[in-house]
Amino acid sequence: MKLQTLFAASAALISISFAAPALADETVVAKLQSPVAKATKFIAGGAMFVCEADACTTETPASETFTTGTCKTIAKKAGALTSFGNIRTTFAADQLAICNSAQTTQVPKK
Repeated sequence: MKLQTLFAASAALISISFAAPALADETVVAKLQSPVAKATKFIAGGAMFVCEADACTTETPASETFTTGTCKTIAKKAGALTSFGNIRTTFAADQLAICNSAQTTQVPKK
């Protein structure tokens, strides 16, 4: 009985260790309302985003990359977003509105 339990626990651990990197390998794309003037790179949500034309992408997302906080950072640095997602899912319109509101809530520098 103990051997069966050990085997089941080992199998679960192995499947989790293969699933996590697979999720991390998905490209995250933020489509912009307006193209960026020049190519830009910045870190958001633990990943390096590259913005060119009307898209910001990262091919090395971290576990915190696909969040509202990351989306807000992209909106602040690159402009309003029309979509934010990966191959599995995209943000809904209300989530995008929250991201884009980050542009208008910046405190002016003195």
